[in-house]
Parts: sequence; structure tokens; C-alpha cells
Amino acid sequence: MLSYSKEDIMRIAKEENVRFIRLQFTDLLGTIKNVEIPVSQLEKALDNKMMFDGSSIEGYVRIEESDMYLYPDLETWVIFPWVTEGRVGRLICDVYMPDGTPFEGCPRGILKRALKEAEELGYTAMNVGPEPEFFLFKTDEKGNPTMELNDQGGYFDLAPTDLGENCRREIVLQLEEMGFEIEASHHEVAPGQHEIDFKYAKAIKAADQIQTFKLAVKTIARHHGLHATFMPKPLYGVSGSGMHCNQSLFKGKVNAFVDENDSIGLSKDARHYMAGILKHARAYAAITNPTVNSYKRLVPGYEAPCYVAWSSSNRSPMVRIPASRGLSTRIEVRNPDPSANPYLALAVMLKAGLDGIKNELPLAAPIDRNIYIMTEEELIEEGIPSLPANLKESLDEMLRSELVADALGEHALTHFYELKAIEWDMFRTQVHQWERDQYISLY
Repeated sequence: MLSYSKEDIMRIAKEENVRFIRLQFTDLLGTIKNVEIPVSQLEKALDNKMMFDGSSIEGYVRIEESDMYLYPDLETWVIFPWVTEGRVGRLICDVYMPDGTPFEGCPRGILKRALKEAEELGYTAMNVGPEPEFFLFKTDEKGNPTMELNDQGGYFDLAPTDLGENCRREIVLQLEEMGFEIEASHHEVAPGQHEIDFKYAKAIKAADQIQTFKLAVKTIARHHGLHATFMPKPLYGVSGSGMHCNQSLFKGKVNAFVDENDSIGLSKDARHYMAGILKHARAYAAITNPTVNSYKRLVPGYEAPCYVAWSSSNRSPMVRIPASRGLSTRIEVRNPDPSANPYLALAVMLKAGLDGIKNELPLAAPIDRNIYIMTEEELIEEGIPSLPANLKESLDEMLRSELVADALGEHALTHFYELKAIEWDMFRTQVHQWERDQYISLY
């Protein structure tokens, strides 16, 4: 990670003819927000003196307590490569109150609090390798998204079948210019679906990168006359988009998940961590899978995990152990999707894993069979619970969880629940086209 001083950023902005600065932060639902300032105000921003109206942001504060401050993280400084005239620099910010204390509802701050607990337990880093997937749709003459896919390609297809290849290649090049280390880029299983994998990073940087990645993908796709969406399940009958989260804990330079004497190379810490992830999976699903649409993805038959189990040899359970060992030993949590707020998702998963370690939770036996073809009786016999079936069920589970309440804090939990309860009620009371197709003639 590059390290910048205030003076470095002021100098680079002048040398690169940067005209505007975006002070970026994330609201409770995971939407990127920013305050754009002219470069003449950069020094003021770097001195943590830039104020904004927090009452205008979803899940923040009431109008009578709206003044909030943006504290830029200097290590997040980057110049957007896709803006060539009137260049634009970006700094990701933490949100603070006027009295100089961190805002308890800031998603980035919530993840920092969870990492603080890990540090108190002796872990110096949570490393995360995210795998966000997305779809590319064509746009109409007004630039609005259509439901016409950009291609009919499949897993690892090449052009001419994969017509998104040129767009994907430009995304990779511009991400690399912004400091990403890209490991792979390929067409995914569904038509029009793509994945670009970037190297793991410490948790805060990984969450920052997810947000930057989404912004870059959407921006560059539009330059190609395409609309990129991270909606989990935009199409019926094909696989949805996930955001698998590979994760491990480190103590200094030592991967705390490694034990070469274990039958599959996993330490006690890794096993307890995984037990915590599984124990609390239903409770934090509303955070890792936060939309009504998320649960259209989590159904059998489309490679998305519906069942709370683990395995080192198949991809149907919720948690998988990738084959790499040594420093690369990790667990892959497969249920999160890219509509999740990455800061909150990593915070609740970390807290769940730490709960497993602190309480030395026992890890159930692995499930090495294809869970999708198991009968209901077999699932019960094996003790394999399902993830929640819809957003309402997830929200109910979340409210019953002391762990999620502790991870999010009262402010974020209350506001998140209120916003999502409204979303569910809007969906529940809407009359959908499927209902009209099924019933309007029949009845």
C-alpha cells in the first residue's frame, strides 16, 4: 500500500493538474456518496475541516444534528484515470462528529471497531480476497439500461462469444493504473456475466477496493455503451452474481489459519473461526445479502449456497476451503453478494469468526456430498440448516442476534432495520407481473 503525506498529495495534485477532489464515503446501504470540492479546498479537506449535511444521507442523523465532518484517509488517494480533462482526485473518508469523535454509524468505522477486537485478541490483520461478479446489459438511445445482454457467452468463453471482453480489458487496465493488482478476468457462467479478481488486502483496504471497483466498472461500462449491474439476480433461470469473500487472520507475518500437522492444514483458530461463521450465518444474512433480490440468488441449482455447511472438496456448501496452503490458507465464504455494504459485511463476518475463536466453538463435520440433491430428511439428519428464504426472515433473525447488534451498534442496527423493513413492505404489497401473468385470465 502506498503511503502519502499531506504534502505528497498537494504536490501530486499540482503536478497532475488535478482540478477537483471527490471526498468519498459510504452510506448505510452501501451506496457511494461524495462531496466534490475544487482543488483550492484540498488543504482544508486534508486538515479534516470539510463539513457536510449528514441528515441528507440514508441511515445517518436527524436534521437537528446534521453537521458532520469528513476525515480523509491519505492512503486512499488516487486520480481517476477515466477523467482526462479537468482531472479528478479521490480520497475515501471516515465520518466524524463536530466534537471530534467518530460517528458510530459510519460503515468504515464499524469495520474498524471489529478489527480493534481482533487486534485485542492478538491478530494484526484480517486479509480479504473478494470476488464480486456483475452483468453487462446494453443501453438504449437515452443511455438507460435495457434487459438485452451484451453477449451469450458462458464460463471462460472468449471473443467473439464474449463481447464484453474489450470492456473488461479496459476495466482491468484502468484498475491497474489506480493501484489494483489484478489476478484474473473472465466471463462467468451466465450470459452477460463477468468476474474480475484482484489480490487480497487487509480488510479496510479490501472494502475500499470493492467500492472503487464498483465505481470503475459502472463508469467504464458506460463508456462502452453498456450498463454494469451488481444486482444479485437480474435474470430468471441463470446464475446470479455473488461476492465470495476469501478471508484469513494473521499474527504479524504468520497466517493464523495454518497448521501443517492438521489433516487438511487448518489450525484450531481456523476451525473455530469457521464454526463462528456457520453458527451466526442466518443472523448476519441480512447484512451479507441485504436486498429482496438477494434471495432470488440463494436457491438450489445455480451454484449459489443455500445451506449452512462447509467442505474442502465441493462448492455446494456455504463455506469452502480453497486448495492453496501455506500463506494462502483461507476460508471462502460464498453467500455474500455484491449488493452488500462491504464494510458492514466484513464486520459481521469477522465478529462471527472471532466469537467462534473466543468461545472455542466446535466445528461440525464437513459435508462433501452435493447438498443440492440431498432430500429434506437427509438435510435434517445431517443437521444442515438453510439460509433465510427471504429478506423478512433475515431481518427477523438479525434482530434476535446479540452478535450482530454488537457488531453494528445500536444506531446502525436501528436505521438499517428501518430502511430494510420499508423495502420489504414495498415489495410485499406490490403486484408483480408474474402474478398478472398467472392469475388475471385464470380468475
